[in-house]
Amino acid sequence: MGSSRRWLVAGALLILAACSKDKDVDQPAKLTEFAATIRAERVWTASVADKGAKPLRLGLGLAVDGNHVYAAGHKGDVVAFDLASGRSLWRAKTKLALSGGPGTGAGLVVVGSTFGDLVALNAADGAVRWKVRLNGEVLSAPAVGERLIAVRTVDGKLHGLSSKDGQELWAQEQQVPRLSLRGTSWPVMTGDLVLCGFDNGKVAAINANDGSIQWETTISPAHGKTELERLDDVDAAVRVSGSDVYAVGFQGRIAMLALDTGQIWWSHDASSFRAIGLDDGALYVATADGEVISLRRRTGTEIWRQKALLHRRLSAVVEADTSVVTADYQGYVHWLDKATGALAARASTGKVRISNAPLVVGNMVLVVNDAGKITAFRMTPTKGKRPATPSEAGTAVSPSGPVSTAPADAAAQGAASDSTAAPAGSASPPAGAQPAAPPQPDDHASSVPAPPPGPQPAAPASPSNEPMPPAPESTAPAPEAPGPGPVPPPAPGTSQPPLPSQPTPDPLPPQPQTQPQPPPS
Repeated sequence: MGSSRRWLVAGALLILAACSKDKDVDQPAKLTEFAATIRAERVWTASVADKGAKPLRLGLGLAVDGNHVYAAGHKGDVVAFDLASGRSLWRAKTKLALSGGPGTGAGLVVVGSTFGDLVALNAADGAVRWKVRLNGEVLSAPAVGERLIAVRTVDGKLHGLSSKDGQELWAQEQQVPRLSLRGTSWPVMTGDLVLCGFDNGKVAAINANDGSIQWETTISPAHGKTELERLDDVDAAVRVSGSDVYAVGFQGRIAMLALDTGQIWWSHDASSFRAIGLDDGALYVATADGEVISLRRRTGTEIWRQKALLHRRLSAVVEADTSVVTADYQGYVHWLDKATGALAARASTGKVRISNAPLVVGNMVLVVNDAGKITAFRMTPTKGKRPATPSEAGTAVSPSGPVSTAPADAAAQGAASDSTAAPAGSASPPAGAQPAAPPQPDDHASSVPAPPPGPQPAAPASPSNEPMPPAPESTAPAPEAPGPGPVPPPAPGTSQPPLPSQPTPDPLPPQPQTQPQPPPS
């Protein structure tokens, strides 16, 4: 089984190499100068990598808990830093090939290894609390709660472990396709549910108490004739806001789901394996080809699309106060204006790629590159500068609306509801109640989702009173407030410094997943 899978992966790589001879490789966009509206000041730098560590594309990001920042290196170091100064507070040497984490919570810092080890450290001093073996590589941060730790492994399993001693309480497994991207979604806990994406294109909600499946939904069914064309992994963590769940798949769609049933309310064509940025009015996604797009939360209507960073191998987009932040394959960190998508600031951390998501804490942005170097920036608005309008920013607004999914269609796409009661403390309705009504359309959206089949009321003259699609009786969420309108162009000011030449990156897309072999005992 393992041998055949390795041959399949090798064949896929040969196909990719052959294809590269037949067509031009997409070149990364060259960085250009612009008038900055945000000042990004470097505050401190630090490192977790052992001497000689090689840059690898692993799930080793940053985690924050209070005034402490935690990071892990592939050679086994786990380090705690002071958020304000970057001073090292403690360093633990696990002597493991770490590949996922850290996850923090309940006084623990939890990391996973290439060979399936999971280690829990004391957040105060780095002492080892417990260590267990999961027999599957960990490529994402565990979700850590007071009594439960949820962790994904590359073999398609989601494990529920006791926070006290690491004992396995339950496990759920989804089928792994013969070919999948290297990477896994990290679990998200909300109420009594654990939500997670899988390599077969599904998002599942698991009951945290007993491990039973509450629901599972296919974000986008696999399509195409070849294994490469049928890749549809959900490697990005889902985002939860109230009773809404947002998820995105590779070569698929971004969708809004109901937390209590997994029913899809709207979807929009997109391809991404990076996590979603989310605020009160919009969500933000870095696509697989390097575009950054903004969509309205309630309807999925596109707000803007920025192509200035095309093919620059972007990290996830993370929301800040008035901007969103992403990073690229050359170690640059980019700030984009939330309202227009205009480039607002840029800073360099070196020449090493930043694969993992930036971490935003107040007015600070922290990033860790693939060699374990951490850089902390402080964001401040530039006086007298205003963000560019969409036309000046080079962003485009799509006139087309989202691909609407009616409730009846959701079941055909993989949504299934379990008889398990809704979790306590979650936003789902009480027992016996119907699922929440679909979201109301935004007043300023260019289009609204199509209603389900059936007789519809006559459309009124004013778009602000667009009728709701028929839905089970429930209290629908209030419409979003209108977003900010166009603003005057920026006043003349200082521009970004001249940029170095742009080397061409490795043309291969994210590497197909292979199982690591454990070292000989």
